[in-house]
Amino acid sequence: MSLLQHLTEQTERLSELHTLLDQEQRLLGDGQIDGDKLQQLAVKKQQLQTHIEASETKRRAAQVKLGFDDTAAGARAAAKQADCETVWLELLERTQRVAQLNTLNGELIQHRLHHNQQMLNILRDAAGGTAIYGADGTQVKTPQRINSKA
Repeated sequence: MSLLQHLTEQTERLSELHTLLDQEQRLLGDGQIDGDKLQQLAVKKQQLQTHIEASETKRRAAQVKLGFDDTAAGARAAAKQADCETVWLELLERTQRVAQLNTLNGELIQHRLHHNQQMLNILRDAAGGTAIYGADGTQVKTPQRINSKA
């Protein structure tokens, strides 16, 4: 497989990953989270990332076999020599966009987790109960008792 084919394949797979991350972001932004859809996306993303990693490993091996360093500079030099530097630069740009979108989705997930924890704390406090501490020092809530004589 030529370097151009490797780079083109990686670019296409990164586009697929970007599409999955866009879908994930829309799901995370919905008021009601669809856990099943998010799980399906997670599986697809993992499979795609495995393919991208395998493709990158092959590309790096080919780069070294051609006598270039296993560095970004070596990759660019190899792409330049193979007359596919434009595709290499597109791959780098797409990689950066995918990384940014992935970071943003991670922040959305953290925001959701924080919000859910706050809601759980509110519900726990609303349930009442007297706080006592166990032998290990952790707080244990005891249920309030109903006075049947009232």
